Amino acid sequence: MATTWIKHPLAIWTGTENDAAGGIVVDGANIVEVISRDGQPSVAIDHVVDASQHVVLPGLINAHHHFYQTLTRAYPDALGKELFQWLKALYPVWACLDEEMMQLSTELASAELLLSGCTTASDHHYLIPTGLEHAIDVQIEATQKMGIRTLLTRGSMSLGEDQGGLPPRHTIQTEQAIIDDSIRLIERYHQAEHGGMTQIALAPCSPFSVTTDLMKETARVAKQHNVMLHTHLCETIDEEAFCLEKFGLRPVDYLEDVGWLHDRTWLAHGIHFNDEEIVRLGAAGIGICHCPSSNMMLASGICRNLELEAAGASVGLGVDGSASNDGSNLVNELRMATYIQRLRYGSANVSHLDAFRWATQGSARNIGRNDIGTLAPGMMADIAMFTLDDIRFSGSHDPLAALVLCGAQQADHVMVNGEWRVKNGALVDVDKHALIARHREAAKRLASKAKQR
Repeated sequence: MATTWIKHPLAIWTGTENDAAGGIVVDGANIVEVISRDGQPSVAIDHVVDASQHVVLPGLINAHHHFYQTLTRAYPDALGKELFQWLKALYPVWACLDEEMMQLSTELASAELLLSGCTTASDHHYLIPTGLEHAIDVQIEATQKMGIRTLLTRGSMSLGEDQGGLPPRHTIQTEQAIIDDSIRLIERYHQAEHGGMTQIALAPCSPFSVTTDLMKETARVAKQHNVMLHTHLCETIDEEAFCLEKFGLRPVDYLEDVGWLHDRTWLAHGIHFNDEEIVRLGAAGIGICHCPSSNMMLASGICRNLELEAAGASVGLGVDGSASNDGSNLVNELRMATYIQRLRYGSANVSHLDAFRWATQGSARNIGRNDIGTLAPGMMADIAMFTLDDIRFSGSHDPLAALVLCGAQQADHVMVNGEWRVKNGALVDVDKHALIARHREAAKRLASKAKQR
């Protein structure tokens, strides 16, 4: 096992109070030592990486995404709409997905995330039309090829329009098929051990697309197999109105009613909670994934990050779908999160360090991981390194603040599980331009199929 010393960084944020000005030492897939400013490694070093021009961070963690939506960015029929109408415009398009489209969208989203300094991604795939029953298997093959750490969530929709739900019937599955496939995926792919590269969680799409019975049965299966639960909740006021009309409950009351109010659950968006609900969510140890760009694009609202954290909830960061964000750039979300949270709480109460915490430790807690999210001995060697040599950084003084406030867009080096996946700003062993060309053709083919349907 080779050892690598990432030496004397320009600036480093570890997520701990340790002095790491001398850098960090990686042995195989693990961080084994943090070096103080004047310190030296205690182990023999095989490779030295000069980090004197780099800002070094724990690998960023994307706690909510929809990889397949990279195929429908800036889609004309969905422009200028809020969530429910936006979904109704895109469900018929997404129903035309096939396995090649899933593969290419997953590879492209993974590439885009890696280039932005993201080392772990959670993807929420819930739309499984006929012919795409092995969508998650396709994603696993693609993400393992790309070398990104993943938590792939087996999403589901079972409540069609004719039953009072939002999705059209041809986009849903039977509940038995959903549960059977969920168990199959967990038993075949879930790596529960420390450092697992591929994990599985269960993720009914939302209260307006699955039945109460499926929510309860999914919770039972997840508890039996000790995996995480994930769903969209309280993204819009429309969802709150739907829950009150359909179930006679507010969304958080519904979450408790179906057995989801516990620390193996994390929620995407989590915008429209009242004060009492925030206290309950914090007491239960729920995770909330803040998706700032998506929430702005769909005008959904602003997550109450500081109150949620104060109550005991974990707050992470996600790019959300590339059709509601039109990007999969996680380092860009740090800037968006900082600014939109300042809009809620004031400039003096939210800093770039909060954004670092949300995108690393907070996201790690969201997805149930204690082996990533900080740079410390015993943690996995997931590391992002950024240079500040672009014109946007000229004249900046605080390197850590500049990374967020001046708007970093791309990492220079990215290590996942001790392996370099990005070097000198380029993907390792991936032809980016060939991937883009194939992905563009798949997007055109998807749009063509949708028009012919």
